[in-house]
Amino acid sequence: MKNRKMAFGITAAVTAGFIGLASVYGAAVSAHIRPGRNGETETEETESETENFWVWVDELAETKDMGVETGNMMMAAAEYDGGYAEPVILNWNTEEYSTVEETGFRTVKQYPFSTFGMDVDTASYALLRRNILDDTMEWMPEDGIRIEEMINYFNYEYEMPRGDDTFSITAQIAPCPWNEDTKLLLVGLQAKDIPKEEIPDQNLVLLVDTSGSMYDENKLPLAVDALKLLLEDLNENDSISLVTYAGSSEVLLEGVKCTEDGKDEIRAALDMLEASGGTYGETGIRTAYDLAQEFYTEGANNRVLLLTDGDFNLGQTDDSELVKLVQEKAEGRIFLSILGFGAGNYNDALAEELADKGNGNYSYIDSDMEARRVMGGALKGTLNTVAKDAKIQIDFNPAQIKGYRQIGYENRQMDAEDFEDDTKDGGEVGAGQQVTALYELVMADSDFEIRSAKSRYEQTEETAQAKAQENEQADVVSLVIAGETEAEGGKKEASFEDEYLTVSIRYKDPDAEESRLQELPVDATAELDEMSDNMSWAGGVAQAGMLLRGSEYAGSSDWEEVRSRLRELTGGDEFREEFIYLLGRASQLG
Repeated sequence: MKNRKMAFGITAAVTAGFIGLASVYGAAVSAHIRPGRNGETETEETESETENFWVWVDELAETKDMGVETGNMMMAAAEYDGGYAEPVILNWNTEEYSTVEETGFRTVKQYPFSTFGMDVDTASYALLRRNILDDTMEWMPEDGIRIEEMINYFNYEYEMPRGDDTFSITAQIAPCPWNEDTKLLLVGLQAKDIPKEEIPDQNLVLLVDTSGSMYDENKLPLAVDALKLLLEDLNENDSISLVTYAGSSEVLLEGVKCTEDGKDEIRAALDMLEASGGTYGETGIRTAYDLAQEFYTEGANNRVLLLTDGDFNLGQTDDSELVKLVQEKAEGRIFLSILGFGAGNYNDALAEELADKGNGNYSYIDSDMEARRVMGGALKGTLNTVAKDAKIQIDFNPAQIKGYRQIGYENRQMDAEDFEDDTKDGGEVGAGQQVTALYELVMADSDFEIRSAKSRYEQTEETAQAKAQENEQADVVSLVIAGETEAEGGKKEASFEDEYLTVSIRYKDPDAEESRLQELPVDATAELDEMSDNMSWAGGVAQAGMLLRGSEYAGSSDWEEVRSRLRELTGGDEFREEFIYLLGRASQLG
């Protein structure tokens, strides 16, 4: 090459789009440069000049004779024919999100059951916050906005479970704030807590992505800080292994006990981590699982904790193969949880699926505050499961409910018959965690029309009336319903016709193979004249999600009305107060 040099600078926002220097080759850029002579930079975009530019990058990658560290793209100095060029912003984004098709209204006659896996992931909300604060909402498609994760990010005031129950179930119905023709149903689940002295021992393998793309402050440095927070709650019965992966995998720690000296050793190892190289994810995951198996402890929480900024671009990159591997290990009771970092090349779709199939949680950490939120309660909620393969099924009564629409949980849907099938995977819920679900309900006497297919063999009106009379003469069932006037013998007799719906949940205890069942029939006593604080907050978060998604079901939702209503419900909670601020920013972004 000629002895002429160019200074090539890329901003931090751009470096997030790299997965090491190797990723540069296939990336699609929205701005190119043609370094000119005498330090001038021309912006003419031609295929030949672009090709020449990338040939130069190829040569740079092969020779590395200018001392460029793979993955550190903050500043690369290289030879090129044409003096010094100005810094160039390469504005690309390769983030990936699973497709989310918003659920519409369904008739109870055709779809009497709504069945889905429980979900306590919150990554979508943290990703949304990142993009709102960074003014990069164009990076986040509608598919990235999962309303259930927005709702479940916040805490609600639900009763704790009683007796041997793993969950308490709350059901409330009130007028819908954005649709005068429907009512809003809130279903809230509260998982039991675990006393500190009963928290199981931890066999944790920390699998840390140290590829070049983890260079930024909001990636590897933030990941290290988060892991140090985790250490604070571990004790001498817990063990930590540390595996890193970049161009290859490396085992830095093996089964180190978390004594004070052990914690110092772990912190020292974390402080030595540096970002460089490609992203050889396959070998890293396999090594981590091997270590988890080597130090496997019966009755303990045996888990791999993966910290990464996104994709695997070397090795076994077939997503289906990765999913299969993770699922097989979960069946052997070695679980996988994922903490995501950074932006630009982030693969949300893969992270969500791996955590789901690995019987673990999925969180995204974008700040020190989020690291404290996730890792501060890690030993109870994030890392210790109290219910696995957990599912929810709502059985709607067509005599009371004409139709419904579930808000969120689009990628957690299950067939009705899968609810009682213990071989079908559900979701995992940790100690003290909550699950909140919302539905719009169309009552039986509503004029609201729901599009549906009609069969020529559908019951005639006369047949329907005869069936109703038959039901009235059927045996009644005795139900004890809290808050109602009791009938003779301390119980109120009621037929199923009085019920609006039944909330049923199935789940397995962490070491069990057979599921347990809890049920709550819901009738008119669940109706409220106006929304409770829990419902108002959850409903407002759902409205914000619908506005951001441009949902056709947002109805009369308005940014200012939502913000005004929720402002009264923060209760001094820093995360709720932050959400009020985000609503203002989001409304300005349109």
